[in-house]
Order: sequence, then C-alpha cells, then structure tokens
Amino acid sequence: MKISQSREALRPRRIGLVHPMWVRATHWLNALAAIAMMLSGWQIYDASPIFPHFMFPMSITLGGWLAGALQWHFAAMWLLLANGIVYLALNVVTGRLFTRFFPLSPRTVWRDLASALTGKLAHADLSRYNAVQKLAYLVVIVDLVVLVLSGLAIWKSVQFPLLRGLMGGYDDARIVHFCAMSLLAAFIVVHLVMVAIVPRSLVAMLRGR
Repeated sequence: MKISQSREALRPRRIGLVHPMWVRATHWLNALAAIAMMLSGWQIYDASPIFPHFMFPMSITLGGWLAGALQWHFAAMWLLLANGIVYLALNVVTGRLFTRFFPLSPRTVWRDLASALTGKLAHADLSRYNAVQKLAYLVVIVDLVVLVLSGLAIWKSVQFPLLRGLMGGYDDARIVHFCAMSLLAAFIVVHLVMVAIVPRSLVAMLRGR
C-alpha cells in the first residue's frame, strides 16, 4: 500500500488547461495590434511632436512617413477595437473576468509586490494570477480603452465634441494619448521581463498548458 502511494506521489501530475484557445488568440491579436499602433504612433508623433525636444528614432517607428504611419495606425486601431470587444465580452460571458482578476485589494497588491521584489513570489500555478498581475492586467485594459477614446478625440475631434471635451480639448487629448501610450510601452517592457523570468508562461500562452 505504501509502495503504491509513493509511486502515485512521484507520478507527474497532468497540467490542466491554463489558457483556452480564445484567450490565446485574442491575446496575440491584441499584442500585434497594440505594438503596431504604438510604433506607427511614434512616426505620427514625430510629424507633429507634443514635446519639441523629444523625438522617436526613425529606426523604431512604423510606416516610413506620415501617410504610411497613418494607414498602419488606423488598420491596427480597428483590429484592436474589434478584438478587444471580443476579448472583454468573452471574459464577462465565461466569468473569467471575475475569477481571474478578482478579488483584489491594496493589501494583497503590496504583499505580492514585496514578495516579487525579494524574489519570494511563487509562480508554480500559472492558472492563478497574483495580485500584482491582476492589477497590471486591469490597468492595461483600462489604458487600451483610454488609448482608443483619446485617439478618437484626436482623429474625429469635430464628430465627437463630448469626447473631446472630456479629454480637455484637442491638445490635451494628444497629451492623454501620449501618456496612455507611454504606460502601454512600460507595461510591455515589464511583461517581457516577467516572461523571461518565468518562460513557462510563454509556453502556456502558445500551447494553452
């Protein structure tokens, strides 16, 4: 009896599904659209910079020139908008939004952040997000919404006067758009660092488990 129990304990457990197909598909499409929007947005920014002494190097922009960047930007915007709606809708319908990202409290965020900074945060169960992950993913979802809305306030300023007013006017909408883009860029950098620390998370997002 004891021998059979020992064998059972040594037998590797079957890893369940971490990310269903729809999560993986929308994740990669969102990533593609967001990065294309960001790189093309840098080219658009350079054509009329908000901060005159700050420009993005041509080598890290997308589009080659203003007209080309605008085409990339709008194409990526529609992809991000459509795919983002599908992602949010499926998260709500399946209940994943509430089970994966909540509950969340400042206390758990500080606790997990302290554990992460001291190298004590566990990553054994990829199906469960720690509080820092929950907060980061919720923030980036809101940030992407702000990016789209501020972009509409810039692109269709006359057609959406209420939206433009909520952003503080056309010029302030550009600043909001720039700040939201900067937050997205920071998230991507941190996200890539975390993937490098826990490479199994990349495998799970590719294979599902």
